Amino acid sequence: MTRSKTPLSRAMALVAVAGIGVAALGAWSVGHDAEASEDEPRRLVTIVASGEPETQLMAMVLTMQSVQQGAEARILLCGPGAKMAWKDAPESATAPQKPRDMSPQGLMSKLAEMGVRTEVCAIHLPNADKTEDDLIEGVGVAQPPEMAGGIMAEDVRVLSF
Repeated sequence: MTRSKTPLSRAMALVAVAGIGVAALGAWSVGHDAEASEDEPRRLVTIVASGEPETQLMAMVLTMQSVQQGAEARILLCGPGAKMAWKDAPESATAPQKPRDMSPQGLMSKLAEMGVRTEVCAIHLPNADKTEDDLIEGVGVAQPPEMAGGIMAEDVRVLSF
């Protein structure tokens, strides 16, 4: 059996294959970095459009857990999800749920008190015949260009419920 490659060409081929593997691993890890640098805050945008109370509460629970683990969070409420922000919110948004007797609106309010920017989508209020005065304390109105920039930023994860 004759070998067509010299030891040097075989070594170069192995280096090339190893380089491709390292490059592929590096590209994969860029998008899948489980640990953010301590110098860079991890950022999260939670979008809640669901009117379903368990879904709303879970969105707030996951946002709270993310904040407690060092994330900088922001909440956008749209459609039926925006009713959580009303002073006269539906009972589904204010009723305590098991296992910790928290309500979606209650946990959202706590997040807002902690400094989590919480906003309803810009088209919600005029279409719900509401004004900014109808929103609970700590909730504002999102500006689409700014919100889009926040959602599109490379270091942001988006949770959508």
